[in-house]
Amino acid sequence: MANSIVVDSLPVTRWLSCPVPRPQAQLRLFCFPYAGGGGRIFRTWPDSLPRTVEIHAIELPGRERRMSEAPFTNLLKLVEVLGQGLQHYLDKPFSFFGHSMGATIGFELARYLRREYRVEPSHLFVSGAGPPQFEKEEVPDYLLPEPEFIERVRRLNGTPPEVLEDPQIRQLLEHILRADFELIETYIYSSEPPLNCPIIAVGGLRDDEVGRDQLDAWRIHTNNRFVLRMLPGDHFFLHTQQATLLRLLADNLHQAV
Repeated sequence: MANSIVVDSLPVTRWLSCPVPRPQAQLRLFCFPYAGGGGRIFRTWPDSLPRTVEIHAIELPGRERRMSEAPFTNLLKLVEVLGQGLQHYLDKPFSFFGHSMGATIGFELARYLRREYRVEPSHLFVSGAGPPQFEKEEVPDYLLPEPEFIERVRRLNGTPPEVLEDPQIRQLLEHILRADFELIETYIYSSEPPLNCPIIAVGGLRDDEVGRDQLDAWRIHTNNRFVLRMLPGDHFFLHTQQATLLRLLADNLHQAV
């Protein structure tokens, strides 16, 4: 994966990586990772999407090539800085895909861009995420003692057991995950008019974190088409059902180019 991108003389930004540059693409798909994740999640996605679509993975501070930077713990501040960093990449149609934490970031970024630059994504894909208007848990996960926090991460089933069993790697991951959990768990939703782009919500049939009813509640955030699809798998179905998920993305993005 490239550490930086230059597309049509656009400025380099540390916020993005582009696994397969496609300067002639008609649409950019910005992909937002789940808690603890980075841009590498999306490195193989261009292989399964039309050549008219160019993938740009969001690179968040605190992981991968930005490991030395402090992670954000305030979602709206992250969105503000991220929005400023992406403003030069909005010169052609674009869509957002976000899984779990990434879905909420994508949603708030779409609203920020509408307020600040009067542009919106062609599509907003929200994957494995409850809607922003739902109340948070009374006891936030990011404040749990270490044993309970690690057990919470283990139950999510997104981290290989060998990673959690290695003290050094576990400590590093815990630092990033606590920051990401704080980002989501301290986020306060405020009401704004619905977006004008379609919202496609995707969930896992065996996801104990986010159910069909929660995904369906995203529909109030669009004046346009709303689609709900449930796929086999748990909270991390985007890995086990990647081919099916990417076909869903491709079918919808085809309508935007």
